[in-house]
Amino acid sequence: MLKKQVMVKEIEKKYDHPLAEIVQIASQYKSEVLLEYDKYKINAKSIMGIIAFNPSEGMNVTIAANGNDEGDAVDALERFFICQ
Repeated sequence: MLKKQVMVKEIEKKYDHPLAEIVQIASQYKSEVLLEYDKYKINAKSIMGIIAFNPSEGMNVTIAANGNDEGDAVDALERFFICQ
């Protein structure tokens, strides 16, 4: 399992539908992808989970992935959250 903590930037300003885009990015990978904040662990491929999680600017989120393409999944979500 690969984990990386990132601080969420202004995703609401950069992306038209940031919550849906998180799910789209995570769903491109076969690995299990979770977002962790405080005591919560959310499946990044679940739109309902992401809506409840609602990552916003300034949050420190841990991206965790487990599987053959875990590195690519973590990198893609990191780029998304830091608006690169």
